[in-house]
Amino acid sequence: MATATDLPSPPPESPHRPQPRNPADLFWSFTWLALQGFGGVLAVVQRELVEKKRWMTNEEFVEDWAVAQIMPGPNVVNLSIMIGDRYFGLRGAFAALAGMLTFPLVLVLALAVVYAEFSSHPAVAGALRGMGAVAAGLIAGVGIKLFVSIRNHPLGRPLCVAFAALTIVAMAWLRLPLLWILPVIGGAACLLTWRKLAP
Repeated sequence: MATATDLPSPPPESPHRPQPRNPADLFWSFTWLALQGFGGVLAVVQRELVEKKRWMTNEEFVEDWAVAQIMPGPNVVNLSIMIGDRYFGLRGAFAALAGMLTFPLVLVLALAVVYAEFSSHPAVAGALRGMGAVAAGLIAGVGIKLFVSIRNHPLGRPLCVAFAALTIVAMAWLRLPLLWILPVIGGAACLLTWRKLAP
């Protein structure tokens, strides 16, 4: 008869991915995320959720961000609702949404009062222009980081680059509205990917 020592040992458990502990963790995490988002929150969202908290991979972030963009409303608010719902259902969605909006709303109202008082001052106008340049750099940096995540995309990197270039031309040069860019270029990318993945 086989003894316990003769039986094969069970395989070690795979490490669990970090995730929010409770809705309160979601609330404070998204509050901190939102309060860092001066000049553009995309860079902060990617760094906090992917690199620091590791609640999602770069590939998952790209996919969820794409969904958040095609939904009506602010992208990062849509993303927070999606992540909150994924972990704790409706409670999580409301907690993440409250975290994104509560303290930033109070801060923005206070800054609006201050800005109304000092907006005509040349130093204030110059500072805001400088912040715009930093925001553009942050978004470009995130784009470069996320570009790495398409290396395993079903369409292949060359076709992904072609779609990205088409989108940039449509937005920056032709100045087409997102209402046309998303269904046309985004729809074509979705259709091609679906056909690649179809059995």
